[in-house]
Amino acid sequence: MLSAHSFIKVAAVTDHDSVRGCKATVELASAYPDILIIPGVEISTQLGDVLVLGTDELPPKPWNPEVVVDYARSIGAVTVVAHPFREYGMGDLARNYNFDAVEVLNGNSSASANNEAKALAKSMGLPGTAGSDAHQVSELFSVHSKIDASLSADEVLKAIKKGFVLANVTRR
Repeated sequence: MLSAHSFIKVAAVTDHDSVRGCKATVELASAYPDILIIPGVEISTQLGDVLVLGTDELPPKPWNPEVVVDYARSIGAVTVVAHPFREYGMGDLARNYNFDAVEVLNGNSSASANNEAKALAKSMGLPGTAGSDAHQVSELFSVHSKIDASLSADEVLKAIKKGFVLANVTRR
């Protein structure tokens, strides 16, 4: 099922350790030229979760931050430290890896965890992204990233890497 929003036209689908749902969503959305689905995955590493945006394949194992970042770099994908200051987040350990961005606004994280993530991104000199972290349709669109790019996956990924992104709470 596709869910529409009045101004959010790009969504990244990042299931945990799987790309099956992503592929199905990309196929569903292909009938709508004004909607872009960025393929991706949320990889569970022993240190915390890492989002890889711009892939429809899983990175090679063992899944640790270094392997995931290296894989993403090799295919031109974007790596994002997912919800760094809550369960399954890597917190300050993220400083040890060459990520592209930090998820600074997560729809399922507390305000204090999101504030810590913002401080981490700032101290690392990385852009901050937003993710609804939706596990149900009702959780979609709680937050969003405003990205200065055309409706092209490559352009969106480049814009994130360059920091042309702003994390926002979605007004309903």
